Amino acid sequence: MTEVVLAFDCAVQGLGVAVVRDGVTLALRREEGREQAARLVSAIAEAMQEAGVEKRALSLIAVTTGPGSFTGVRVGLATARGLAVALGIPLAGIATTACLLAQAEMGNRIGVAAIDSHLGDWFCALRAGDAVPFVASTEGLAARLAGKPCHVVGPEADRLAPLLPDARAQVALPDPVVLARLAVEAGVEEWRVRNRTEGLPRPLYLRGVNITTPDGVRRTVD
Repeated sequence: MTEVVLAFDCAVQGLGVAVVRDGVTLALRREEGREQAARLVSAIAEAMQEAGVEKRALSLIAVTTGPGSFTGVRVGLATARGLAVALGIPLAGIATTACLLAQAEMGNRIGVAAIDSHLGDWFCALRAGDAVPFVASTEGLAARLAGKPCHVVGPEADRLAPLLPDARAQVALPDPVVLARLAVEAGVEEWRVRNRTEGLPRPLYLRGVNITTPDGVRRTVD
């Protein structure tokens, strides 16, 4: 059975969109900048047109659920949910860190997905055990690695790796083609079951979000 996946990410920096049919990439778009909210829907439409695929031909939508920027995660998930519901197809939610780890060229090193939180620490996951995302300072991550050789992958990997013992860097953003592959590996029908029993994917936040209220007060919300 032909499987056509629309996969997109805007959880970290800019946005990436891919249309993949049976493992073959039909369209791939990457845009930098902070215009995810304004550009995502247009970028999806352009990718679909480039791929020559109608929305009704889609089998699955895949989106990154975070961790990442509050706005990026929300925009991506809201768009993915709207499309999945309108088209009546399953929605796959994949952690941003899981997508990065799947891209890591680790060899025999420990894979470390790392995203700068811009609050003095990092959103991380290790390719070891269940790879559950966590928040860590640079010092805390170094202690967790206990001096073992590692391969850091993420948008700011080149800043973090020199601060860790025996670390290599791979600068990368979440690849929507890899995102599509991970979603399909889990199974289209499996995602349909999950959506029915667990609800549609939710944002993955590792801490409360800092916001500024209309009166100028900064506070943290869950």
